[in-house]
Amino acid sequence: MRKIAIIIILMAVLTSCMDNAKVYKIGVAQCSKGPWREKVNQEMLAAQHLYEHDVKVNIANSVDDPELQARQIDSLAQTGLDLMVVAPYEDIQIINDAIARVLKAGIPVVSFDRKTSADYTAFIGGNNVEAGFIVGQYIASLVKGEKEGEKPLIMEITGLLSSTPALERHIGFEEAMKALPEVEYICRKSDWSSDSSCYYATQLIDSLRRCDMKRLDRTFIFCHNDGMATGVYKAVVEQNVEGCIKILGIDGMPHEGLEYVKLGHQIGTYHYPTHGEKIIRLALDILTGQPYERENPLLGFVVTPDNVDLVTTESVELMRQNDYMVTIHDKLEAYFGLYNTQHKVLIGSFVAIILLLLAFAMMWRAYVQTRKAIKQRQDLNMEETLFYTNPDSRRLRQVFETPQEEIPTPRSQDTIFAETLNETIRKNMSNPNLKMEDLGEEMGLSRVQLYRKVKAITGLTPVELLRQMRLQRGYVLLTTTTKTVNEIAYEVGFGTPGYFSNCFKKQFGKYPTDVRADL
Repeated sequence: MRKIAIIIILMAVLTSCMDNAKVYKIGVAQCSKGPWREKVNQEMLAAQHLYEHDVKVNIANSVDDPELQARQIDSLAQTGLDLMVVAPYEDIQIINDAIARVLKAGIPVVSFDRKTSADYTAFIGGNNVEAGFIVGQYIASLVKGEKEGEKPLIMEITGLLSSTPALERHIGFEEAMKALPEVEYICRKSDWSSDSSCYYATQLIDSLRRCDMKRLDRTFIFCHNDGMATGVYKAVVEQNVEGCIKILGIDGMPHEGLEYVKLGHQIGTYHYPTHGEKIIRLALDILTGQPYERENPLLGFVVTPDNVDLVTTESVELMRQNDYMVTIHDKLEAYFGLYNTQHKVLIGSFVAIILLLLAFAMMWRAYVQTRKAIKQRQDLNMEETLFYTNPDSRRLRQVFETPQEEIPTPRSQDTIFAETLNETIRKNMSNPNLKMEDLGEEMGLSRVQLYRKVKAITGLTPVELLRQMRLQRGYVLLTTTTKTVNEIAYEVGFGTPGYFSNCFKKQFGKYPTDVRADL
């Protein structure tokens, strides 16, 4: 075996000399989850073979844990990276120190979406000051277009102001408000959560009810993302003032902000750009010595009820094309792997001959050992036959036989399948990207076989069964733990808390917060 190992290592060394094409390794330290960031990740993965140089993207997500992100930055830097992309959670020392260590190691750093006081090679991300200012101008156009009456009230609910997007959006929006002396502007500092925005909106509605109900129709609430806007909408529905308060957000993602505008829950959202492909383009320009700008702002626009259908169609189509690009990338990886394998086989042909001779020798040895084992088995069978046909041996054998009452009751194949499926779903429930192909592969079934089997036993499709089990698990966590609705939504595999709440309402007739409030 040592000789075989030495030969295989020699073959690997020889063939590796043929791999001259440079593939740039890029590590990505994401700070959070959510549809917007998932879209950025997919765009970066799709762009791995988009340009003249190939790249390999490795993404780590700290899920709003700054200490974990600092560790991930250090870990990625030790994997032989050519460049690192960092979307820092906050401007805190532990993350700044980790970025400084990466730069000190000679690895360029691209700061994405959020900035810190740490140094960086280049920055790329949305122009958040402009985003806040444009939303403020859009509100100004709506205010000026309304009839004279009660003084308009505009509330801004910010994200976490220790992060640059929230701070800059606030600066831009506040600047727009200075041009509206005829309105009353108030600001509430929040933490990106829908629960907090729901709380502030409820406070505002209660205050207006006590003082001046007429101002409800002249009230605007601007949230720093669409997830927070869903919290405001929840408060509006619960307080029975739907259609009065006008809500705006930022992000403009399909199935979230764009959908909310179409449904009339919001009067607008700022389409915050992702452009993961531009991040890869900037990284390649840095790595290949091409000219590049240190500051690279990405521009967005306001989505209104007038243009939401067009924007939604384009966004969905772009995301579909991006999925195709990821699929093409995977196929290219497989093709290049096959090509390299064939290339290496030509160089390693003489090694194959030696391995073949060794294989024949090992086969002969195995044949001899097999013949010996067969002879031993035949002798053993003869001894067993004599033992079982001898009357004295039969009496002795009864001592070792299992009593009938201890033999387990047989179970049907459907019962075994149901128990296995239940265990498989619970084990993978927290994965929001879980697909039926994944479940089928783990259970040794095709997608069609899994569908037919689940439908026959439960009357539900696999997708319906998975959603039902997730919601039932969410109900248990709501009533037996102190975890927030957001934490529970992610734990049971929902990509967004808003979607979890809507599905929960359809299943149980109540929102998760209603169930928690009844405890």
